[in-house]
Amino acid sequence: MNCRKKEIESTLKSMDTEEFIDLHFYRPVGYHWALFFNRLGVSPNTVTVISIIIGIAAGVCFYFPGLRMTLLGMLLLVWANSYDSADGQLARMTGRNTPLGRILDGASGELWFTSIYAAICFRLMPLWGSWIWLLAAVAGFCHSRQAAMADYYRNIHLHYLKGESESELSDSAVLRENYRKRTWKDSGILKAVEYFYLQYTVGQEAWAPAFRRMKALLREKYRDEIPEQFRAAFRAGSLPLMKYANMLSFNTRIIALFVALMIDMPWLYFVFELTVLNGMLAYMVSTHERFCAAFVKQLLSES
Repeated sequence: MNCRKKEIESTLKSMDTEEFIDLHFYRPVGYHWALFFNRLGVSPNTVTVISIIIGIAAGVCFYFPGLRMTLLGMLLLVWANSYDSADGQLARMTGRNTPLGRILDGASGELWFTSIYAAICFRLMPLWGSWIWLLAAVAGFCHSRQAAMADYYRNIHLHYLKGESESELSDSAVLRENYRKRTWKDSGILKAVEYFYLQYTVGQEAWAPAFRRMKALLREKYRDEIPEQFRAAFRAGSLPLMKYANMLSFNTRIIALFVALMIDMPWLYFVFELTVLNGMLAYMVSTHERFCAAFVKQLLSES
């Protein structure tokens, strides 16, 4: 049992960034799916694409009222998320991490929830009219910011916890240079995907000016040899925020969605995003910027 637990942990990014439900359900399930797909020779990106299809099908189910279709949609969404866990575990298990995989993984959740939002809007139009689309659009915009910053802060945490090679923290300057070098003629589809990922990263960075300043000062002062003392101090400030990053990602919002659907008031999910989850986002961003600004002040005083 301990041996199997260690094998599962070896496919995780970090225990610091794991949530209770993920750690005790999705990661063990995802691990077994990863073993299964590895035996079949299925690539991580293919698993991601399958998860996108299943997640979109789950969203379609939520158009139909009634317990049976709601439960079917829930099961499909859980299935899709188990594959979303499996693709990353498979990539780490086989060493097949790719930039395209990172982009696809980020897009999967967006596509699931686009399907879910559209299904709820079509379902509620007879009662709400076109106004439900406005509510969904505002909630969807907030959702995209919540998920983007949760992803950004997790990767920042991993960047200073485990080093650059173990993190998926992107830099818009590097992405912009790669995008510039790629030609439309030779790889137009990939260039288009990279453009949208570049805009995604630029959006993340725009919300974190103090962190970007701190990162630049660290690179200027230490290059790639950041002292362990700083890493430990940063982890102490960042670790309490990981629970909010996790709650803004999937499980908390899905529990809220399931409750709203079970009581046949799916619009409540949009309200939950606009109130509770936006409150978490505001707290997470302000706290992260505050302790990054303190590190900036410390680095400037030392220099």
